[in-house]
Amino acid sequence: MPSLIPSQSEPAFEIIGGMAEGRLLFICDHAQATIPPEFADLGLASDQLARHIAYDIGAETVTRTLAAELEAPAVMSRFSRLLIDPNRGTDDPTLVMRIADGAIVPGNARIDEAGINARIKRFYVPYDNAIATTLDTMHAVRPNPVVVSMHSFTPEMKGIARPWHITVIWDFDPRLNLALLEALRVEKDLIVGENEPYQGGYAGDTIDRHCLKRGLAHVLVEIRQDLIADPKSAEDWGKRLAGILRQTLSDPTFYESRHYGAHPVIG
Repeated sequence: MPSLIPSQSEPAFEIIGGMAEGRLLFICDHAQATIPPEFADLGLASDQLARHIAYDIGAETVTRTLAAELEAPAVMSRFSRLLIDPNRGTDDPTLVMRIADGAIVPGNARIDEAGINARIKRFYVPYDNAIATTLDTMHAVRPNPVVVSMHSFTPEMKGIARPWHITVIWDFDPRLNLALLEALRVEKDLIVGENEPYQGGYAGDTIDRHCLKRGLAHVLVEIRQDLIADPKSAEDWGKRLAGILRQTLSDPTFYESRHYGAHPVIG
């Protein structure tokens, strides 16, 4: 019988069950724009909470589709990145954003260290632990699972258009990153970016904490938000990417622990 990761839902995270022995884990750091009622939407209007500043538009549906297509577990956040960003180190100055893409966040404007620590304990740590525990469970069945981190990016920023349909963001471990880039570039209808519109990772980010430290092969994928803004389009992209990953993940070197480097410690 296949070894399964049990599905689980908590206030800070959701785990979709999948095969542990498949050695593939999806994560989605910015899946939802959910803010508990006691935070009063951080003083923001609903139109602001529907923007990319609150979550990665379309990424949750793509992740769910990928997990279903490839029978893999997925760990997804259930809180807005405006509360606290789980894809940052705890000492990163952008961990709690006071201004996000021109929008002042009133509920964050005067937050103190105690307030940040409370959010770390309530949201960041449970989500982080869910990823770590899932990887530990998978590693015990078949060592060194591969991690695919799903994100999305805006079609433009500060008036500058972003032409890429899909991009791969990476810094140290080239294995899966370069392999997926090569596979995506075969798709002639796609404009594929490498380290666009962002460079590499952040010290202490999710990939750093869970993949580089363990020597796990990984890839961080960004899809342009206008291409996945509605559920049908996001599902179609998830199915397309699943097909590409299904072929790409056959390389046995992806399932070896290799340490290529690590981000320096901040502070």
